[in-house]
Amino acid sequence: MAEATMKSPPRAMADLILTETAAAHRPRNVDWKRAAALLYGDWGTSKAYVIGLAFVAAGFASLPIILAVCALTGLVGINYAVICRYFPDGGGVYSAAKSQGRLLAVVGALLLVADLTVTAALSGWSAITYVISGAEHVVWLKFLKDHIAFTTIGVLLFLAFINWFGPKHSGTLAVALALPTVVVVIVLVGLSAPHLTTHFLEPRHESFGKLWVQFVGVILALSGVEAIANLTGVMKLDPGATPGNPSVRRESIKAITPVAIEVVLGTALLGWAMLSLPAVLQKSMGPMHHDQITAVLEHRNEDMLRFMGEQFGAATFGPGFGIVFGWVVGIVFLLLLLSAANTAIVAMVGLLYMTARDGEMPRQFKRLNKHGVPLFPLAIAVGLPCVVLLTATSFESLAGLYAIGVVGAITVNLGSCTLNRAIGFTWYDRALFGFTFAVLLLVELTLARTKPDALFFVMCVLGGGLAVRAYTQKRQGLTTMTVTHRVAAMVSPDLVATMQPRLEEGQKIMVAARGITSVLSFALDEAQLRKATLCVLYVKEISVFYGGGGALGRAKWQDDPEASAIMSLMMKIGEERGICVLPVYAASEDAAATILDLSATMGVDYLIIGASQRNTLAKLLGGSVVTSVAQQLPDSIRLVIFG
Repeated sequence: MAEATMKSPPRAMADLILTETAAAHRPRNVDWKRAAALLYGDWGTSKAYVIGLAFVAAGFASLPIILAVCALTGLVGINYAVICRYFPDGGGVYSAAKSQGRLLAVVGALLLVADLTVTAALSGWSAITYVISGAEHVVWLKFLKDHIAFTTIGVLLFLAFINWFGPKHSGTLAVALALPTVVVVIVLVGLSAPHLTTHFLEPRHESFGKLWVQFVGVILALSGVEAIANLTGVMKLDPGATPGNPSVRRESIKAITPVAIEVVLGTALLGWAMLSLPAVLQKSMGPMHHDQITAVLEHRNEDMLRFMGEQFGAATFGPGFGIVFGWVVGIVFLLLLLSAANTAIVAMVGLLYMTARDGEMPRQFKRLNKHGVPLFPLAIAVGLPCVVLLTATSFESLAGLYAIGVVGAITVNLGSCTLNRAIGFTWYDRALFGFTFAVLLLVELTLARTKPDALFFVMCVLGGGLAVRAYTQKRQGLTTMTVTHRVAAMVSPDLVATMQPRLEEGQKIMVAARGITSVLSFALDEAQLRKATLCVLYVKEISVFYGGGGALGRAKWQDDPEASAIMSLMMKIGEERGICVLPVYAASEDAAATILDLSATMGVDYLIIGASQRNTLAKLLGGSVVTSVAQQLPDSIRLVIFG
């Protein structure tokens, strides 16, 4: 059975196979550098979150968790590098899941909307926290901390103003924010390198089940890959690609690869550096017990990178440098987290625009401003995070809503790609998708079990989004019914292309002649109507044929009485009716194979064969030429069986 969306009366049945094409297309003006910066704006924040949260979860036994998160991040990046290659018009969960069902695609898109909403709110909140942490004695910073939700809303409104001018300009901003972060990470790794040690690392204290829950709890900042996949629709095309045949393979790989390498290696090294901090703390603060060191690190878990900058900077160049470098780290990651919020806004705008273009959301979502930016999606992309911020009570409550949306969306995307037979994925692509899908499915189920607040939030988003979809379809006069695959194929949008006229000059028609029968008259009529060249094929069937020599190898149709009669008549009638007739003669032990070979070699558009008149016993013993040809003829050649 298949789900089909059908229009209710009095619309004509023919309307079912017509689809609305978008009158406007978003400009492709985002190059790989801007796309990489937008991706880094989300992925790069994993350093700010994962390291501190991992320590809170597992203490000095957290290095395996950090490495596992890095490995999963890299694995997901590899998957999406492949997906972007096959989906140049947007390869997010919505595009990929449509092959398995429109409802599944909308569910995947709404899961991503939930994630992007929390990403924008959480990143903005964390950005403000990174700059005010440890400086509550400053009056205006204390004011920001006391009103951090409203401060974050103000920041999001500023990002909305920037995005009003399109993703090209917000991508430029992302480049400006990403470059200082890379420099700071390199400096921070360099300062910590002399102090790296395994002395304070501890084996895991919990069972594997609890370790898995801890791992799942710190999986953050994966939504950037969905953002970059959705941005393929506005990426600049590869050299030689056209809007009608787009390709962004080179651009997407160049955007994903350096970001994935930096995030994986940088997070792993900084995680190790965090677990080496006790040696530095004992030098700067004097002898400390294990519990005291743990308490200090847990207190600074939200701005762990800034704390590391202060400590390693002071240990290398003195306390003054440590304070200054700590502020530099805080400001740079403030900007990076704002870039993450910006990436979430850009991704949500593109996602809502695609759903509206396909009729899943109100058509007003397709309305663009003069810069090519969808108006209503931009308002929603900023409005939803603002609503979440107004209802949030703390950073922890926001963090509790994270991950379940993006992990669910990525799981739907990879599962759909694994099962998609319409796209030419290789077997190793499908194996990669299937393995990652299995891992993320376990992660998603664990999140749903251990984070009830996040599950409730996602269900609210799904319920509201599906309600808007139902209302949209009702306003458009659409209804959903369950029909068989055969009936659904009758109203497929692809059916329109098959119904277009093909009366083009210069075509070739081949007719396989078995004698002077009515099929030859039919072939002449078709060739005259289409102004096509008519190739008359006569195959002399023999039981044994030695193609390397002998009289049969050099046989001509003029030497075969039956073939000569057919060819002479057809050429005479063709001349009278203004049809170009080409005689084609062959001697073969396999007529079907010869017909197939000559049809492909001569590049014919139509092959006409008369229905066999042989009796049933002959068909059973020798097989039917028509059946053999029909089973093996290329799709580019149309077969007409005349009887």
